[in-house]
Amino acid sequence: MTAYEPLVLPPRPTPPPLGAVQEEVLALKRERNAVILAHNYQNEEIQRVADFVGDSLGLSYQAQAAKADVILFCGVHFMAETAKIVNPGRTVLLPDLAAGCSLADSCPAERLAAHKAAHPGLYVVAYINCSAAVKALSDVIVTSGNAQRIVQRVPADREILFVPDQNLGQWVAKKTGRAMHLWPGSCYAHVLFTTQAIERVRMRFPDAPVVAHPECVEAVRDLADEVCSTELMVKFARESTAQTIIVVTESGMLHRLRREVPEKTFVAGPTDTCACNDCRFMKMNTIEKVRDALKFMRPAIEVPEDIRLAALAPIQRMLDWSR
Repeated sequence: MTAYEPLVLPPRPTPPPLGAVQEEVLALKRERNAVILAHNYQNEEIQRVADFVGDSLGLSYQAQAAKADVILFCGVHFMAETAKIVNPGRTVLLPDLAAGCSLADSCPAERLAAHKAAHPGLYVVAYINCSAAVKALSDVIVTSGNAQRIVQRVPADREILFVPDQNLGQWVAKKTGRAMHLWPGSCYAHVLFTTQAIERVRMRFPDAPVVAHPECVEAVRDLADEVCSTELMVKFARESTAQTIIVVTESGMLHRLRREVPEKTFVAGPTDTCACNDCRFMKMNTIEKVRDALKFMRPAIEVPEDIRLAALAPIQRMLDWSR
């Protein structure tokens, strides 16, 4: 597969049977009284055994509402931390403890604390793609799905610092008209999409609309027919009259789209070097690691109670404002 051979997933109304390891996972889930939450960017094998597949906002609601003894979170580290913050009485497992996030890495808590000390009075709006310690220093958390709504609720007289994604922050500022200071962070995977790559795939599929994630750079967003969160991509795909849609985000999203809108064809947005775009952190989780996490009940996520309580306040504010 080259950049000139786009990854195309045609309609597939009937998925293949589950594999042996997937069946093991389902048996262990029942035995452990676990709920499996999976992000849209997880691989198809994992998505198909999950109780809920969604974006960060939907996963946060699901984690908070979970009654099971165990939450197995198939995503990256900050997501599992968020589940522990909102539901501390549950055991929270992450299949691979090393599954991190370039956005979270770009904003260390100590740097944010120093910035706040040097600029008192800032209202910190933090994208959920950050550590628990950064959440604890923030005033409100946002996701790509609710960022516009949340920012519009920030008091008009407050000066906003948006961390850590400058591309999402730039998009939200443009949509809301709110001036914001932007932290210089970005998602390493989404910035790999270029205008040249998107224009090239558009030439192959001239009738296909382009839907892009707001973590992409502005030039790519400007090329898109729709810019939205992963959850709203599902809505867009259902409502669009187009039979083929170009999806400019992490490739795992195509599995959910194909499952929930099986009558349509989805084309992965390419980069200049690859036919699709995988997040190396999201893909660290495998179905075998999911099985082993349930079998051995590790790795488990822990968050110090002082940080958990401080981080819970801005997360809860987001959940309340998003209802």
